Amino acid sequence: METTFENSLAEKVESALNKIRPYLVADGGNVEVIEITNDLVLRLQFVGACSSCSMSAMTFKAGIEETIRREVPEIARIEAVVA
Repeated sequence: METTFENSLAEKVESALNKIRPYLVADGGNVEVIEITNDLVLRLQFVGACSSCSMSAMTFKAGIEETIRREVPEIARIEAVVA
């Protein structure tokens, strides 16, 4: 069972991602949260067109990672998981 802190953190991450999702969805892709570890590592996975896009690394660094760091400073590290 998740704690209130974990729920709150997950909600903050989803809120931050929702600011970016319209741009990803417009290009036929999206991003999903795989997990937030106990040591506050956020693991994300690109889906749809984003999973094979040559620009996904740039999107991850410039868009997703920057937004999450700004909106959810509690997150220690953000990783992209390859399916």
